Amino acid sequence: MPWSIFNRPSIQLATLKSYLNTQDRLHADSFHPYLHIAKLIGLDLYREIAHRGWAGEALFAPLLFAEKYDDSKSLFHESLQSTLAKANKDHDFDLLVAKLDEFCKNWLLTTDLASYDLVGISVCFSQLLPSLYLARLIRKRHPYLPIVFGGSSCSSELGNSLVQQFKEVDFVVNGEGESVLSALCQFLAGESKELPKNIYSKNNFNDQRITRQQSHPLKLNDLPRPDFGDYFNEMRLLFPQQLFIPVLPLEFSRGCWWNKCSFCNLNIQWPNYRFKSGEKMARETLALSSAYESLHFTFTDNALPPKEADYFFKEIKSKKIDFDFFAEIRAVTEPHRLELYRQAGLSTVQVGIEAFSTSLLQKMEKGTSAIENMAVMKMCSQYGILMEGNVIVEFPTTSEEEISETIQNLDFVLPYAPLESATFFLGFGSPIYNQYHNFSITSILPHSKNRKLFPPRYLSSLTMLLNSYRGDRKQQQKRWKPVRDKIKRWKQFHTQRTSREHPLSYRDGKTFLIIRQELNSGPPLQHRLRGLSRKIYLACQTVTELSLLCDSFPQVKKEALEKFIADMCEKRLMFQEQERVLSLAIPARNNN
Repeated sequence: MPWSIFNRPSIQLATLKSYLNTQDRLHADSFHPYLHIAKLIGLDLYREIAHRGWAGEALFAPLLFAEKYDDSKSLFHESLQSTLAKANKDHDFDLLVAKLDEFCKNWLLTTDLASYDLVGISVCFSQLLPSLYLARLIRKRHPYLPIVFGGSSCSSELGNSLVQQFKEVDFVVNGEGESVLSALCQFLAGESKELPKNIYSKNNFNDQRITRQQSHPLKLNDLPRPDFGDYFNEMRLLFPQQLFIPVLPLEFSRGCWWNKCSFCNLNIQWPNYRFKSGEKMARETLALSSAYESLHFTFTDNALPPKEADYFFKEIKSKKIDFDFFAEIRAVTEPHRLELYRQAGLSTVQVGIEAFSTSLLQKMEKGTSAIENMAVMKMCSQYGILMEGNVIVEFPTTSEEEISETIQNLDFVLPYAPLESATFFLGFGSPIYNQYHNFSITSILPHSKNRKLFPPRYLSSLTMLLNSYRGDRKQQQKRWKPVRDKIKRWKQFHTQRTSREHPLSYRDGKTFLIIRQELNSGPPLQHRLRGLSRKIYLACQTVTELSLLCDSFPQVKKEALEKFIADMCEKRLMFQEQERVLSLAIPARNNN
């Protein structure tokens, strides 16, 4: 269901379909109503709504709960307010709701669900209310057709509360669906008395005649490659003029090999971290590219598996195909690794930066530091990789000292692509959620936006993915305002730039170095470093220990070395964190 990205097929449906169709006596088809809705309301409007998750949920809330019409309408316009203002236009909420209602009912009339024995709906971000509404329509039209939900918005207690509160939902899969769905099909066909333990069901299925078995995670190397055929068939039917070229999702791993971040709840559905081999991932990518004539791919991983990713990109590079990849990675600071990834086609990454205060990063349990975050930003600039990421603002327990450190350190990253400010949210199942008293949180409450979507009777009984809380929120909002303002100025700096050169770059004259530096105002500055100054600056192209610099340049007294570094830091040409140093300028030859 919407609001999945329209130019990307569902990795969930494609993976489940390909697996189920390898099982005896099973046949699966997949459907993508979100493509039809994208055509119905227009690609531009669909994109706007999809990027504002609450807006999409708000359009379906009144179809489920008539009494929430006014609240949903208010939330819809609130969610799209900045987008609508920029476009100088408004969207008719009433008309959109009517169109979506009509579409869903017509889709059911033209789709032969009566020929199926089970309907499954994949429910991820911004898809809960659309999925519940479709399930309600299916139940009215096909009262005995079992309906199963699965996906990241149905994990753990989330799924159990859904199946108990909504009569339209018969089963919910908690976690991975391949073998669990296969077992559910056998159960519904009367071929088995067993249901996997990670299937939630109505109380009438929890009797003594049913055995509950623990399902074991599959080896990812054993999975067949995803089958995107149904998506492409629907796309060609709906958009015969080929208005867009789909970006194919790739699944290298499940879970996260770090899996310690205190705010993260992305992995509650994965029992452990597993990954495909680099060899299998390369074969799969090449096969998908050939089958669907695609060169654009996005990895769905929370973080790529480092060693296998090295093999994968080395293998892909050898094929000399013009691939374009997006991936989420942790803070990789090894130049050779990022250079390899870029040469193989990795053009855009999302890095879990989150903060520029090392003590705050420790509270977040990121396992990184401010200087390492700056290093990965520099390396991405150096190798022409577009880096996306967030600075989490209003993080509970943030101190005034951490705010001051953040504001100061933002000066050093001015030359690099700006990040987004992302307000901290309390996600169900995250370490902070489970230990909220340790983070100045006194109580957990329903999110204010969920209160606009759901009637009160559901707010007290449903476990929600996003939550609000009582604690130091107002204090943090006040503390973080200067950081938000500085991030806005960071964005403005890059928006208003006219030069094609990188804002901080150097040219090497072998005996001297010329550094060009753009600041928030005034003409670019030119800095010339000669002799040992040049050598020291070039020696810190990656994060370097001060003791190593002293050993490398014994002819320079430590006091003189520290004075030089301090001078470079004051000019924002280098950054020092305790005993580690980083030069911030990139080679001019790498300018885009």
